[in-house]
Amino acid sequence: MIPLRLVIDTNILVSAALRPDGLQRTVLLLAITKPARLYVTEAILAEYREVLARPELRIRRGLRQQLLQLIKNHAHVVHVARPIRVAKDPGDDKFLECADAARADYLVTANQRQTFQPPALGSPSPITYHPTPS
Repeated sequence: MIPLRLVIDTNILVSAALRPDGLQRTVLLLAITKPARLYVTEAILAEYREVLARPELRIRRGLRQQLLQLIKNHAHVVHVARPIRVAKDPGDDKFLECADAARADYLVTANQRQTFQPPALGSPSPITYHPTPS
């Protein structure tokens, strides 16, 4: 079976931490379960750590540690092969670089601002999850 290669934006991870029964938690769990493969870079791991620790999010330390350990145990770390500068927010380029290096099938994000031209990369196709207001 051919693995599904995924890169997950930080907003999906944060939502997975804040909403245990939400779609984002399911996406995270699927991303670390075969035949899927989750890909990260050291820069993405650093952003995950930094954002999950923000006091205003009020994510318990134990949960943060569990999520980060889960990702470290299951994700494949890739090294950026070439810089990519196409995202409207330069901070989002690290996810595109990871997707490019991993030859990812999908970049999963809930970021409506994260727009780019996937054909410029050859891959990946974005999966953008736009939650409906509650």
